[in-house]
Formats: sequence, structure tokens, C-alpha cells
Amino acid sequence: MAEDRLALMQTFVRIVEAGSLSAAAAQLGTTQPTVSRRLQTLERALGLPLLQRSTHAMKLTEDGERCFERAKELLAGFEAFESDLRGASAEPGGTLRVVVPHAFGQEKLVPPLVEYLARYPRVSVEWLLRDDTPSFITDGIDCALHVGPVTDPSLIAIRLAEIPRIVVAAPALVDKRARRAHPQALAALPWLALRTFYRTEVALTHAATGERVVLAIRPRMSTDSLYALRSAALAGVGVAIASAWLLEDALARGQLVHVAAPWRADPLPVYLVYPQARFYAARLRHFVDAMRAAVPGIVGGA
Repeated sequence: MAEDRLALMQTFVRIVEAGSLSAAAAQLGTTQPTVSRRLQTLERALGLPLLQRSTHAMKLTEDGERCFERAKELLAGFEAFESDLRGASAEPGGTLRVVVPHAFGQEKLVPPLVEYLARYPRVSVEWLLRDDTPSFITDGIDCALHVGPVTDPSLIAIRLAEIPRIVVAAPALVDKRARRAHPQALAALPWLALRTFYRTEVALTHAATGERVVLAIRPRMSTDSLYALRSAALAGVGVAIASAWLLEDALARGQLVHVAAPWRADPLPVYLVYPQARFYAARLRHFVDAMRAAVPGIVGGA
């Protein structure tokens, strides 16, 4: 019976993570009626409804959310137990679901992901591009790479690095004097706003003296996309503040220039975050180690 319960919980977790009974059935290599029957068996055994199902939607009940969290913890604990019995050399396996920021996750984080996959061939990764912190339990997420402060005290947050940010503009937009001017001289220029981090004002600090200036801006364009911000800056729409790694190539080619060069915006911290649990799957533990080793070198600061 204990083995049966474990299999039922594995099916339940897969249903939640896959988002539907049919998707879970496809991943498990079985049929939708079989998956539905397993779910009903688990609900009868627990005496609790776990999912609210309709024709077009599926939602965890309050008890279902608690069951999903505990089931993942129990399955991870069982996996850790098996791993301990097999020895430290046993390879991790299974699927790791990771949320990463759009721009960072498409460029800088892909190489360490490739290395991780090459090192652990029995692990598969769902690489999900989102800029907000996910609902780990509801969305079935194992961990997330997060840029910016972490405000949820219930999460484990490992600080990996800091991303430097600089002020840039197209050469046609600023003359040579403005490129090294005091930030106040930039107030009259058109600006681009990255809504995730700044909208109507920017704070800049002098790298040598520590002098700090808060500058009010009136953006010509606002966006929540780093790529759109860079494209607009390249087109000469306005002055922008962005992550230094994103601007390296355009600066090297002379398509953008570093404005107010001694001044910097506050760097953005990069965290790896995941829910607290008694046990963690080997695939997550190894992923944490891989990101801790790789990310500081990627962004140029720890």
C-alpha cells in the first residue's frame, strides 16, 4: 500500500506540474483515464478533494496545495534516501523546472545550462522565461533565477552575483562633452525607462567619490523588456540605463556610447531562489552548485 501511495503521489505531482490530465498522461506514457483513476484513488484515500476540474480549467484546492507541497517534499526525500543508499556517485535524474528572466535566460544563462545538461544526462530541464517570481507550488517550479531584491522571506535565496548597470545613448543623441558630463546635464535629454527597475527617476553614484544624484526623467518610451530598451537606444530614441553585459557588443562597435562615464546606477543582485523543504532532489542540489560556480563569472561581479 505504501508503494501504491507513493506512485499515486507521483502521478498527482505530475498532473499539477504538467497542467492537465492529458499532458500528465503523455509524460507518464499512459492514458488519461488511468491518470484520472489514480487521482481519484488518491483523493479517496486521503478523504480530500485535491483538484477542482472543469471543461477548460484545473485548479488546486487549498488541501491540494498543501498536498502538492508535502508530496514534492516526500518524493524528494525518497529520492535523497535512494541516492544515499546508492552512494554519492549516483547520477541525478528527472525533470527540473526553472524560471529565468527573459533576456538573461536567453543569453548569459544558457551556456551554464548546457554544461549542466551535459554533466547530468539523465536530467531534463524545463527552461521557463519569466521576469516575475513564480508561485512555486501552484506552478510546479523547482527554482528560479531572480534579478533584483527578493521580498518573500519564506524562500531560500542564494545571492550569486551583482550585475553592473551603466548609462548609454546613441552617438547622435549626445555630444562628446555630454558623454562625461555631470548627470544633471542629462535631465533635458529624452530618456527610455525600464519599468521593472526605474520609471520617472534614476539614481546614479560616482564610482570614485561616492557622490549620489537622483535625477527626475520624463521618458519618451517605457518598456519592461531589456531587448526593446536596447533596440530603442540603438535607434537614438533616448538615453537608457541597462545591464552592462547586454550593451558590451554595441559599445564595442560604437553603436552606443557610455554616457556620464564615471557614474553608475546601483548594481542588481542575482539570486537563485527556491522554497524551503526538508529534502531537495539531487538534480536541484547539483543545479544550485552549477549556478553558484558559473554566474559570478558571467556577469563580472560577485
